[in-house]
Amino acid sequence: MFIGIDHGTTGIRFADTEGQWFEITRKQARDMTKEQIIGSIFSNFKVDKEEIELIATTYSMGDGISKITPIANVENRGVISREGAGVHIGGGTNVFDAIASSGIPAVVIPGIHRGNYGHPCFKVYSHGASPEKLGIAYNAFMASGDNDFIVSDISSNTVTMGVEKLKMLGAIDACIFAPGVHHGALDLQAIRDVDSGLITANDAFSTAGVTNIIPYKNLDALLEGLEKNDKDALWAFDTIAVFAAMEVASFLTLIPDASVFTAGSVGSMGLVKDRMTGLLKKDIKVLGKLSAAIGLAQIARDVHAGKKEILGISVSH
Repeated sequence: MFIGIDHGTTGIRFADTEGQWFEITRKQARDMTKEQIIGSIFSNFKVDKEEIELIATTYSMGDGISKITPIANVENRGVISREGAGVHIGGGTNVFDAIASSGIPAVVIPGIHRGNYGHPCFKVYSHGASPEKLGIAYNAFMASGDNDFIVSDISSNTVTMGVEKLKMLGAIDACIFAPGVHHGALDLQAIRDVDSGLITANDAFSTAGVTNIIPYKNLDALLEGLEKNDKDALWAFDTIAVFAAMEVASFLTLIPDASVFTAGSVGSMGLVKDRMTGLLKKDIKVLGKLSAAIGLAQIARDVHAGKKEILGISVSH
């Protein structure tokens, strides 16, 4: 069996290549012992330790490594620093350490950043996407067989990646352009607030999504508003779709014949997909919310089989 672990914003998802999966919240993972975490893998997948051939796991930004690397060879859990964009709870740390100490074969997936961008222009930005996004992109390839494609993962934040001839060109991170439900780029007012000491840059990023200026403060509330055709909820989803389409369109300047995928809780919504389709004049294929974890399991399977690179990202054996 091969398992992928997606350390997402709202929870930690575990999946195999066949689509079996389970999820624990980051707070639950924080409060579990390492033995309980490993035990939950065994019980949910109904496997023994010896039956797991390889795990592909992720941690935070993944910017401390540039290659897919055996977990025993990874320092500082594969990150330069835990500081930066996002909220630290401790669940992902506990899961990573549980896998590292379990004796189960595992590799750590890198983020997409200056150390492994496929297109030199992206080096203007230090970081493009966290590691689970590579799982989403690989799952898109596995599902379609396309060599040229663009994937926009839209949920708490929006991150878009471009792949040409099975090589990851780069990614537009959530703190660069399109907003999601919670996260977004720092605009002029946010920069002023940070410089004035009213808020940290990380807090500004974490509250710069569409919910920042409307009464609805999370996805569930937005969905309730949508059911009532509330103008703020309609505005929120339309805004997310428009900006995500802009990110996709920017990649189409580099890869004009690419197929387009969306993923994530918001990217899977028909309303968002239809709006993006109308703007881009391209068919859009929707990946499910498990695409990251399943894609990571598929990476584990193919790395175990001897693949030297995954979408242009090298494998360190």
